[in-house]
Amino acid sequence: MSGVRYTSAASGDRERMLATLGVASVEQLLSHEIPEEVRLRRPLELPAGASEGEVCDELRALAERNADADAWTVFAGAGMYDHYVPAVVDEIIRRSEFLTPYTPYQPEVSQGTLQVMFEFQTAICELTGLEVANAGVYDGPSAVAAAAYLVRLDNGRRRIVVSRAVHPHARETLATHARGFGMEVVETPLAADGRTDIARLAAAIDADTACVIVQQPNFLGSVEDLATLAQAAHEHGAAAVCVADPLTLGVLEAPGVLGFDVCVGEGQALGNHLQYGGPSFGFFAARERYLRRMPGRIAGRTRDVDGRPGYVLTLQTREQHIRRERATHNICTAQQLNALAGLVYLAWLGKAGIVELGELLARRAHFARAALGLEPINPGPVVREFAVRVPDLEALFARAYEQRVIPGVRLADFYPEYPDGLLVAVTERRSRADIERLAALVRETQPQAPSALPREGVPA
Repeated sequence: MSGVRYTSAASGDRERMLATLGVASVEQLLSHEIPEEVRLRRPLELPAGASEGEVCDELRALAERNADADAWTVFAGAGMYDHYVPAVVDEIIRRSEFLTPYTPYQPEVSQGTLQVMFEFQTAICELTGLEVANAGVYDGPSAVAAAAYLVRLDNGRRRIVVSRAVHPHARETLATHARGFGMEVVETPLAADGRTDIARLAAAIDADTACVIVQQPNFLGSVEDLATLAQAAHEHGAAAVCVADPLTLGVLEAPGVLGFDVCVGEGQALGNHLQYGGPSFGFFAARERYLRRMPGRIAGRTRDVDGRPGYVLTLQTREQHIRRERATHNICTAQQLNALAGLVYLAWLGKAGIVELGELLARRAHFARAALGLEPINPGPVVREFAVRVPDLEALFARAYEQRVIPGVRLADFYPEYPDGLLVAVTERRSRADIERLAALVRETQPQAPSALPREGVPA
């Protein structure tokens, strides 16, 4: 009946349903459908029920056992970073018109969502220096795999040359996808300074290489020589793909300007909170020649019959919209809400703000590297992250955890060749006092560390 809430069936209702089915009991109904050998035949071992208040108290106690980035001092990075998220981001993405919509199939009632997609694409194009961008993909690693597939469709070649300095998760995702679309992945090593070995990478490129994939900054935090890497790819007719950290593009030259054909990456650092496992979003930009092979969706701006501006979906390449074998991606949501958070964050920073933030990160990272006094794995320029050798790494972690500090990420979890390696990320949330605290922990556990901090060039 209209307006009546759902309630469980009363005994009379149950009897009438059983009579309609022609059985005398629920037991008789189940005996026809569920074999005896798989039936439990005893009550489930569940505790007695609890009141709503008791359940809330228990859940609160469990939640308080969790450690989070607001309660601990976090120097861990490796692709996910503890950046400040301004209040305006959450305020806007929690509005119902953005929080609840799905795919904007009807543009006449989805102009706000479509404009968000268009503005996001514009921001990504400005950051990457490329002509076209889509409305986002699931995450950074899947964007890398989609880039390789795009190039495969374009030039028909089957080899992918990827630097070992690219994020391990992206390389794993790439290898998995490559098997599906018949490509071979060739990995080239790091140089002694923690950057891509350009000579070895160039030697691995041949006439069957579809694309070369490098990362900026790379997984260890080093700034790569992108122009030379792009040139090495183009000399053999291969496409150049850059996996970029968008927040560093305020101080590093845009990959598109340096000759790269495709730029993809992880967007978590742009206004998305540091959460256990996500969600986040990936971005995807390319030269205009690749427009019709781009994955996901692209929103465009047009004018109606009265000359008023309007927004539409101009490209939809997933299998739900076109023939399955012609699809370039199977994405179903494009992480649009997370991409909106990234757009709001970029608008909040502005063109001057992203430069100022990038400079601040670089100063603090270089100060922290000097303050720790440990042997650097990648001694060259860095922006936010760097790698060092820690002779007694476990002692540092044990002591740091006692002080509610996460000193970084163990490099050996990703690169066995660095058993004593520590990857340290320094965001704007890490103050001088935080850095000095980490340096003190190093001195306590590593006898060879210096006894004093540098006093010159200390970041504000």
